[in-house]
Amino acid sequence: MRTGHGRQVDLDGLLDDVRTLVGCESPSHDRAAVARSAAEVARLGERHLGSEPERIVVDGRTHLRWRLGAGPTRVLLLAHHDTVWPVGSLATHPCTVEDGVLRGPGCFDMKTGLVMALHAVAALDDLDGVTLLVTGDEEIGSPSSRALIEDEARGAEAALVLEASADGGALKTERKGVSLYEVGVTGRAAHAGLEPERGVNATLELAHHALVVAGLGRPDLGTTVTPTALHSGTTTNTVPAAGSFAVDVRARTREEQTRVDRALTSLRPVLDGAAVTVTGGPNRPPLDAVSSAGLFERVTEVAARLGLPTPTSAAVGGASDGNVTAGVGTPTLDGLGAVGGGAHADHEHVLVDEVPGRTALLAGLVADLLARPLAGLDGATNHAPASGGARP
Repeated sequence: MRTGHGRQVDLDGLLDDVRTLVGCESPSHDRAAVARSAAEVARLGERHLGSEPERIVVDGRTHLRWRLGAGPTRVLLLAHHDTVWPVGSLATHPCTVEDGVLRGPGCFDMKTGLVMALHAVAALDDLDGVTLLVTGDEEIGSPSSRALIEDEARGAEAALVLEASADGGALKTERKGVSLYEVGVTGRAAHAGLEPERGVNATLELAHHALVVAGLGRPDLGTTVTPTALHSGTTTNTVPAAGSFAVDVRARTREEQTRVDRALTSLRPVLDGAAVTVTGGPNRPPLDAVSSAGLFERVTEVAARLGLPTPTSAAVGGASDGNVTAGVGTPTLDGLGAVGGGAHADHEHVLVDEVPGRTALLAGLVADLLARPLAGLDGATNHAPASGGARP
């Protein structure tokens, strides 16, 4: 498969690069492992792009940025090199390519997409205005890279996210926003056998609130509110004096995020003598269809011009850094990475035959956006201040 510039996608070389990155394990919470992975990504990027990246370390986590050309950022390519897989996973999940299927921890989410970005950008004749940002903490909510992503996106005309595709290779044109909370309660300890009536039972208090919180969901609007990990008490013969549970909220609109936030932060004690605290809040805003519409129309045109299958689209519940770029007003298209399945699971895999076409499509889309700004298609553009897009 050739890119829009007539260059052949080097599938063998691309797969070798994926094996290299998958072979360098990079769980988000292991800062040293993420640093080792960043060094491998930097080495591959320097070979393909001809320049070293900026190494940006925030809170001990390593992120990489290539600002290519002399002008400001116009097209931002966004990827991450951290995974959910702990060091040692390769012993039970080795990186293999058999019968057209690539397997290995993090191959689908999202080291193949990252390598595709390197190869696609390297195939471009004109790199001026392209920025590739590779972060190292996406899988834990981007705590140290969020400001970096927002600053870079504010100055860009478009953000292209190399997360893996949805089912069947669909591009992700909508993502739900994510809010994360912890509901904590305090009561009063007492001996469960001798004088339980003197206690204030934190477990019972939590139970009341868990039922209320679960009832905040609106399936008709796509809003899910799920109590998850719960902890309470100390010993089996003690009335629990404290406890907490986590809450995962997914919503398609900011209005729903706000509604649930107000309800959660309004929780009040049920049992006499109990106290309730709620911490957390919205983590990532929704990526809505309006944010991706112009780019999806453009990628459809590019696919037709390259003789590639017509792209399909999907709305998904999971969040990514694409939510962050859309949240600052930058047109965003997500799911441009590998086709396959099993993210975070034992059967994580990539369909090798799909890789050349997807890489060519990405290269063609970037070239098209540089030649013809998105505003030229549908009037959409990002008018936010360009606080992070200028070249050093």
